[in-house]
Amino acid sequence: MTLNVTAILDAVVSHAMASGHFEQVNGHEPANAPSLGLTAAVWTDSIQAVRSSGLDSTSALLTMNVRLYTSVQSDPADAIDPALMDAVDTLCAAYVDGFTFDGLIRAIDVLGQHSQGLLVRAGYIQQSGAVFRVMTITLPLIVNDLWRQTP
Repeated sequence: MTLNVTAILDAVVSHAMASGHFEQVNGHEPANAPSLGLTAAVWTDSIQAVRSSGLDSTSALLTMNVRLYTSVQSDPADAIDPALMDAVDTLCAAYVDGFTFDGLIRAIDVLGQHSQGLLVRAGYIQQSGAVFRVMTITLPLIVNDLWRQTP
C-alpha cells in the first residue's frame, strides 16, 4: 500500500467546502492573501510512523493543517471570531464523530494516542500586506498498514 496523500487532501478540502462556511477552500498553504470572506486552506504538515500496525506493516500519522482565514477589516468586527468559531465547530464536530474520509484513513487521532491530538489555535497572520484572523486546526490522521516491513 502507498500513501494516497492526494486523495486524502482532496477529501479534507471537499469536506470543508461541503460545510457551507467558506467562499473558497485551497488545497495548499497560500502564498498570497486569501480571497474576501471566510476562506480555508488545507496542507500536509508532517508524517511519521506510529506503533499501531501488525507485525509486517507500519501505519502512519499524517498531520494536516486546516487554516480558516478572514480579514480583520471585516464588518462588523465583533462577528469575526463567532464566524470562525462556527466553522471550527462544524468541522471539529465531524472530525470527532468517527470520521474516516470514506475509508481513506483509519481514524482521526482526536485524543492524541499518537500525536498532540485534534487542536485548534487562534492567531493572526499578515499576508500580501493584509492582516487576517486565523484559526488553525491541527488534524492528525492515522493511515493503517501503509508500508510493508521486512520481518
